[in-house]
Amino acid sequence: MLTQERLVEIHVLERQGLSIRAIGRKLGVSRNTVRQYLRDRCLKPQYPCREVKPTKLDPFKVYMLRRIDAAKPHWIPATVMLVEIKARGYEGGHSQLKCFLRPFKVKCRDPVVRFETLLGKQMQVDFTNISRGGCRMKGFVATLGFSRSSDVVFSEQERQEDWLSGIEESFYHFGGVPKEVLFDHAKAIVMERDAYGPGHHRWNPKLLELSKKYGFALKLCRPYRAKTKGKVERFNRYLKERFITPLAATMAQAGLGFDVTVANAHIGPWLMQVED
Repeated sequence: MLTQERLVEIHVLERQGLSIRAIGRKLGVSRNTVRQYLRDRCLKPQYPCREVKPTKLDPFKVYMLRRIDAAKPHWIPATVMLVEIKARGYEGGHSQLKCFLRPFKVKCRDPVVRFETLLGKQMQVDFTNISRGGCRMKGFVATLGFSRSSDVVFSEQERQEDWLSGIEESFYHFGGVPKEVLFDHAKAIVMERDAYGPGHHRWNPKLLELSKKYGFALKLCRPYRAKTKGKVERFNRYLKERFITPLAATMAQAGLGFDVTVANAHIGPWLMQVED
């Protein structure tokens, strides 16, 4: 088999006036080979097949494919997968892991708009829908505007009492109360927008009592501008990708169910790990 370079040498020597026998002797190839390449000038060189060298990632590929399959139709990020395989002995880097995972991921999301708030000024709250392995539940998420620190409580429904208990629990989690809490337009807490004029809403009476008890102001997102509370929206995605999806996949691989109790049992240690 001749390389491109050796093929060029044959043609160069032939143009320099060497005979087929002389070219074969000089290059160490048979006369028939030289004659064949000179006869068919469009003939392409042949290269030997290179042996595929093993990589540090090879022993973990089956594990990752199983994790990807268990998480479908959702996705476990490469950073989370890296932590998992490192715990199993992987000593390689992040680049080859991303190259391996890239063909299996086909998803594109719109960027979330960010804006900054002062220390202690604002906490953004929201409920996010979660569906994994036939289990449907709700996640109350509270995110501080300055530090992006978050608290999560899972429940089966999105009732008024779930909002109120979630807000109160987040104050204990953070060890303090912000100046204001930012809401989306949820029927369980906002009875009528602009009821008393622009920006003056009719809030749920029990929410008003909670506001008075802890001393925080109530603030509502502008209509059709849910991304005003982009910090909590961004964390919702982070929560699903890096906590819910890996945990649900782990439970599925173990043949166990995934529900509100399981999620609440594991969320505390995970949040501590994220904040560290």
